[in-house]
Amino acid sequence: MDTHFDAIVVGSGFGGSVSAYRMADAGLRVCLLERGKVYPPGSFPRRPAEMRTNFWDPSAGLHGLFDVWSFHGFESIVSSGLGGGSLIYANVLLRKDEHWFVTDRTAAGGYEHWPVTREQLEEHYKRVEDMIAPQPFPFERPPYQHVAKTAAMQQAAGMLGLAWQLPNLAVTFGNPGQDPVPGATIVEAEPNLHGRARYTCMLCGECDIGCNYGSKNTLDHTYLSAAKRRGADIRERCEVRSFRPRDGGGYAVDYVRHDEAAEGQRTDTKSLPLVTLTADRLVLSAGAYGTTFLLLRNREAFPHLSGLLGSRFSGNGDLLTFVMPGKAGPPGTAKRLDGSFGPVITSAIRMPDAADGVKGAGRGYYVEDGGYPQFVDWLLEAQDAPGTAVRLFRFLARRVLGSLRGGQKSDLGAQVAELLGDCRRSTGSLPMLAMGRDVPDGRMTLRGGWLDIDWTTRSSAVYFDRVRATMREIAAALGGVHADNPIWYLRRVITVHPLGGCPMGDHEGEGVVGPYGEVFNYPGMYVADGSVMPGPVGANPALTIAALADRFADRLVEPVAR
Repeated sequence: MDTHFDAIVVGSGFGGSVSAYRMADAGLRVCLLERGKVYPPGSFPRRPAEMRTNFWDPSAGLHGLFDVWSFHGFESIVSSGLGGGSLIYANVLLRKDEHWFVTDRTAAGGYEHWPVTREQLEEHYKRVEDMIAPQPFPFERPPYQHVAKTAAMQQAAGMLGLAWQLPNLAVTFGNPGQDPVPGATIVEAEPNLHGRARYTCMLCGECDIGCNYGSKNTLDHTYLSAAKRRGADIRERCEVRSFRPRDGGGYAVDYVRHDEAAEGQRTDTKSLPLVTLTADRLVLSAGAYGTTFLLLRNREAFPHLSGLLGSRFSGNGDLLTFVMPGKAGPPGTAKRLDGSFGPVITSAIRMPDAADGVKGAGRGYYVEDGGYPQFVDWLLEAQDAPGTAVRLFRFLARRVLGSLRGGQKSDLGAQVAELLGDCRRSTGSLPMLAMGRDVPDGRMTLRGGWLDIDWTTRSSAVYFDRVRATMREIAAALGGVHADNPIWYLRRVITVHPLGGCPMGDHEGEGVVGPYGEVFNYPGMYVADGSVMPGPVGANPALTIAALADRFADRLVEPVAR
């Protein structure tokens, strides 16, 4: 295999995929290294035995999709696979709000300065949208108008006087020029890198565990397929261990390969042989955790890195709560929600920010309807064990009495249906997902060779209190009961949008990278992922990460300064 390239890209998420495509499109020889494996449509696990091994820890023989992290104040889930976070995100492509590009030096001890503006990103947002081809949820069309959670959120927002919208989703609901319909074959101008057929959204709620129908316009179907057609060398199961500057310019990168034959077997990953590549340009796109971890571990080779490495960590204000069925009341008091029917997220409610000029607003945020795979409905109903036992006893008693009386009814449809009860747990439950402008005051360091993050909800307590108050109001408007995630009572949250660690700045006293993603003092080395965010995006961050990577690529394709 080739060992020298114009550019090496580490990671295939929204930053890495965009970078690889743009450079390959400009005629540069590009090698992209992804630690995870390839997931063509139909390959995402569903059975319990498969899900059990669907986690990332190669030393334990696990080469799966979900990489689970746990830190002092929060838990986190990120992705491992070709396409990065796009494989498991909920598809929302929202632009960062214009007034949320702030310079804030008084944020409860945090500091946030955005060296780019919304205006500077507009053309890059559009380029990404043109490439990913998102579509809003076609709520007004059959059968989509029967997605209960979308209608319920719209009605709740109207009752509360809140701003509701249908955001762009990276999902194909219908082919261009045709009416949207579930299960139609997606027409692609050029074949995807998997060589597999794809189908329009099946409304099965499986977006966050990998779409087996190919309905999601994930990065493997879009940017990576285009990059490969333009000659990019894409290598999966290749995990970068170290990198360093080369004498005379450029960088050397060492990686190990997690062989498919080792999957399911404990492996001493420290003893795996290293493969070395060299390149004129190096783009780190392993995510907020991966990129910061790699730079911290290899800091000795980069003595002139900014002292702000590891700073300004943020969870993008992520908070997960639930609407649970309230007590049975008069007809019409509780809305049908059906969290498992439809894509995971269909709509969003935006709460304003003081930066918008709204007095007393505080830090802004979005609240979005959530969802889950349809098999979870059965798990929810199984929680009603006492009710099921009573219904089963009643059914058997009728059978026995009918037999003794000699008047046994032969048509049992209604009685069997009664065994399932009213199914209120599954039809009346709904996750709610919030994200917004929490305080970016976390610090990422190494402890015992492992990544450690000093961040808690404490400095963002006012923000989280406002979010929970809004969620309680929405739950009440839906006729349900608001339920916190149980870990909230331990003052912990779950974030799926980790940001920061290599923040952007106008100079090295303000950030690790400049406004075009180049690492200060190291020409030709860039960071293009969520780690460059100097603070929370507020909205779902995927589109902004991709837009910034596209902006950085304008410099990446220029000759490297020596």
